[in-house]
Amino acid sequence: MREHFLLDPATRFLNHGSFGACPLPVLDALHTWQRRIESNPVQALVRESAAWLLQAREALAAYVGADAAHLVFVPNATTGVNVVARSLKLQPGDEVLCTDMEYGACEATFSAVCNSAGAVLRKVVVPLPLQRAQFAQHLLAAAGPRTRFIFCSHIVSVTALVLPVAELCQQARAAGLTVLIDGAHAPGQRPLHLNEIGADFYTGNCHKWLCGAKGSAFLHARPEHHHRLRGLVTSWGDIALLEGGEDRASAHDGYVGRSVLERRLQWQGTHSIAPYLAVPAAIDFVQQHLGPDVRQRCHHMALDALQRIGSHFKLPALGAADDHAQMVSLPVPPVRDAPALQRWLFGVHRIEVPVVQHAGRSFVRLSVQGYNTQAEVDHLCAVLQQLPH
Repeated sequence: MREHFLLDPATRFLNHGSFGACPLPVLDALHTWQRRIESNPVQALVRESAAWLLQAREALAAYVGADAAHLVFVPNATTGVNVVARSLKLQPGDEVLCTDMEYGACEATFSAVCNSAGAVLRKVVVPLPLQRAQFAQHLLAAAGPRTRFIFCSHIVSVTALVLPVAELCQQARAAGLTVLIDGAHAPGQRPLHLNEIGADFYTGNCHKWLCGAKGSAFLHARPEHHHRLRGLVTSWGDIALLEGGEDRASAHDGYVGRSVLERRLQWQGTHSIAPYLAVPAAIDFVQQHLGPDVRQRCHHMALDALQRIGSHFKLPALGAADDHAQMVSLPVPPVRDAPALQRWLFGVHRIEVPVVQHAGRSFVRLSVQGYNTQAEVDHLCAVLQQLPH
């Protein structure tokens, strides 16, 4: 499968989770859309782009189990988190709950929003190893009378744990709480059914495990929340909505769109929409080459490495087999300088993996994609077993 990717053959690339890797057929689709747009940018962007984007959203919505009308493209999941967080109308003393495992950039977003509003971001420590059956109840037990919002990852970046977000959303809704799920790592790595998960807001990347072009992601919102969302940039789509008068955006209908969600979020100044339009090609590639059998093989390779490294160092894993997909955090002895270890792994052994830390422990996060071989994973394990302990 490596022939479909431009990955350097001299590097053991075991870090698909950070930025993904875009296969050649998807790059071809991306470049085709770029050339098509540049053949007449006005025709493409003003008169045709809304229909093109709708077709791409319909393909993505079908893949993630949602309605295209409730989904809009964004450049990355961090942008999706920012759109939701900065659309909240928090009051002084209000509280936002999250786990202690959230992605740093997104935690920083909510911290900034809460600080600006005089609200509180409260991080709930998740006991490890993960107890799936108690997770939602444990998180919700920390909610108080001023809790307004919950922010939680679907697949955690640092620990690689798959959290039971459907149960969380169901219990939170019963408690009258609004939930945003950060699904940056989920599309392409886990089967998704957003309508069944039931999150008020869900954002996910297309450029990671879905193998889309860089700069492609989505934000999904339940219809009752569309009116709450505001784009990070005020542009043409906001004019009629802001002024309540004549629709001055009519000359730009091609890229502004018709629904409130499209008008506020689909067009925020000139930028390339080609990565969005190439998403159907990424879905086709994943369905053809990275289907359930391949994902299961990758899952077993990752779990085998987790068992071997944990057994070697006599360190416990962060969860059970069902708590992981194609990504695992391998426990290693405590590391004072994680970046130095990462540089050593790449500089000396040409292994591309991140070294992460959580709750006073150190981990090497392994991502296994369809192009990875057992020999590459074996080599990583052999190198890690050289670490002093």
